[in-house]
Amino acid sequence: MNRLAHETSPYLLQHADNPVDWWPWSAEAFAEARRTNRPVLLSVGYSSCHWCHVMAHESFEDQATADYLNEHFVSVKVDREERPDVDAVYMEAVQAATGHGGWPMTVFLTPDAEPFYFGTYYPPAPRHGMPSFRQVLEGVQQAWTTRHDEVSEVAGKIVRDLAQREIVRQAAEAPGEQELAQALLGLTREYDPQRGGFGGAPKFPASMVLEFLLRHHARTGAEGALQMAVDTCERMARGGIYDQLGGGFARYSVDRDWIVPHFEKMLYDNALLCRVYAHLWRATGSDLARRVALETADFLVRELRTAEGGFASALDADSDDGTGRHVEGAYYVWTPAQLRDVLGDDAELAARYFGVTEEGTFEHGQSVLQLPQTEGVFDAEKIASVRRRLFDARARRPAPGRDDKIVAAWNGLAVAALAETGAYFGRPDLVEAALGAADLLVRVHLDEHARLARTSKDGRVGPNAGVLEDYGDVAEGFLALASVTGEGVWLDFAGLLLDQVPARFTDPETGALFDTASDAERLIRRPQDPTDNAAPSGWTAAAGALLGYAAHTGSEAHRVAAERALGVVKTLGPRVPRFIGWGLAVAEALLDGPREVAVVGPGPDDERTAALHRTALLGAAPGAVVACGTPDGDEFPLLAGRTLIDGAPAAYVCRGFVCDLPVTDPEALRARLA
Repeated sequence: MNRLAHETSPYLLQHADNPVDWWPWSAEAFAEARRTNRPVLLSVGYSSCHWCHVMAHESFEDQATADYLNEHFVSVKVDREERPDVDAVYMEAVQAATGHGGWPMTVFLTPDAEPFYFGTYYPPAPRHGMPSFRQVLEGVQQAWTTRHDEVSEVAGKIVRDLAQREIVRQAAEAPGEQELAQALLGLTREYDPQRGGFGGAPKFPASMVLEFLLRHHARTGAEGALQMAVDTCERMARGGIYDQLGGGFARYSVDRDWIVPHFEKMLYDNALLCRVYAHLWRATGSDLARRVALETADFLVRELRTAEGGFASALDADSDDGTGRHVEGAYYVWTPAQLRDVLGDDAELAARYFGVTEEGTFEHGQSVLQLPQTEGVFDAEKIASVRRRLFDARARRPAPGRDDKIVAAWNGLAVAALAETGAYFGRPDLVEAALGAADLLVRVHLDEHARLARTSKDGRVGPNAGVLEDYGDVAEGFLALASVTGEGVWLDFAGLLLDQVPARFTDPETGALFDTASDAERLIRRPQDPTDNAAPSGWTAAAGALLGYAAHTGSEAHRVAAERALGVVKTLGPRVPRFIGWGLAVAEALLDGPREVAVVGPGPDDERTAALHRTALLGAAPGAVVACGTPDGDEFPLLAGRTLIDGAPAAYVCRGFVCDLPVTDPEALRARLA
């Protein structure tokens, strides 16, 4: 066992038995490098990363490679999900030097943590023009010992270049109609009308862009925006990227047609997409959207919920194929023969319905289940039986590994998704699951100073401080929970978190946001990235939560902070709309108000109040906030001064705390929210 044996990260624990003498990221590791005058090998990955496993098996489990590393390097292993700040800083350097990046990320550093040589995956033997990992190690070691001054000069220049890279420039004001129209035009140009989605292969589910399209349609009535969202969601739901048996989405599709996924399932993808499909149903009434939202929510609760009530980070792409080998996708793919073994006479029907062929759509004659049939009639009861039997048979296969660490930001996304999905579809169990995760975040991750820890595992808090996305996404989850449950304590907790944003993450001169707090560990560069990637950036997540909190409370300071943060969306939205989708969605909410809906009634068990509350939650107005309670309640500022109308429950629709006349009928409220 090496030093990783005492870590909480499942990814680091996967390497605890390596013969490599790993260190976690720590001051002690760099002190050891200085003491012994050795360079640092920084290896960054995450537990469900397929190529991380491959390189670990080929190189880090190899005794000869480990012996060489232990003699000539101080080896540091980092879980990018626990330390997104470390990952971001060195990934920026890798991309600047090589033009691309990825994981595993392999970076060689001086004992002062300055990078001087970069790469990603290295094979054990030279391949396709790539040097072997051993060749790289020997080259770096030789340069360190024979050209030390040159290496130090290169490292210093790289750090200076990174420091001089332009801090994100943002406009002085939030985007308006013109910028959002330009963003929509840019998305239209990148849209794939034949297959749905944006860009080519690999194709990622653009959940935040889809939220923007739905909000833009809700605000403006633009049918083109809605059609792009509808078609993309249908293509993904019918493709192999969606688990046709168990629900939930894989990380991305390796092809343009959504057929073959990269099989890892991430919490953030599924939380975001669960919410997208719930919002799509809200906008269109689509049966497919309803089914996918509920199946994805059920997947989250069934397969990712931990004993402590939170949600695990990921399921691995690889699993045992039954022969002892770990193979990508083994848990999910089928051959016609396997269908016959499980289904007997129904195998031919299943093969047609799910697109399973003798040639296969994946590797070695195996097929990823999809729904290629757009025409023809299938017996619904028969298909339900087939799905159930295949699901039960698959459950007997060796399951993919699960990364059980709780990441605060991603659990915040799950809280929002499950709370809303449960409310929309009358599933109180999903709302309870959201409450359980929110409770864990408060009990374990939030300290007495309202500071968040990034991760926990098995109820034990991790050592790393929360970054901006943790504060933004957890606050977003708490705000959604407050609207759904009518419990004002969640609004209070959101406020505590959001007070940290101007105090610790904001440049007071410009309003620009940083990913790490002002009192966080100093790295070679303070990371700052407003662009959305697999999940909302900390910058846009914070902007959205600040705006929602301001709508709930009337806080001018929080609204001004949100508007200043959205200046970056005015700059980037027209240029790179695919990469700032959540920022565009927040800007839609700002242009719409956002609307504030106060529902007052005699008590939580009153059916008329519940009908108004549900109608308010189902309103598609971008970013609308909902407060529900009694007229004399003090949990929500929006309820102050709101009264019943002739003894009946009433709803007030406001913008900027300026309200229309109250209504008592759900249909009238629905019209107000249109």
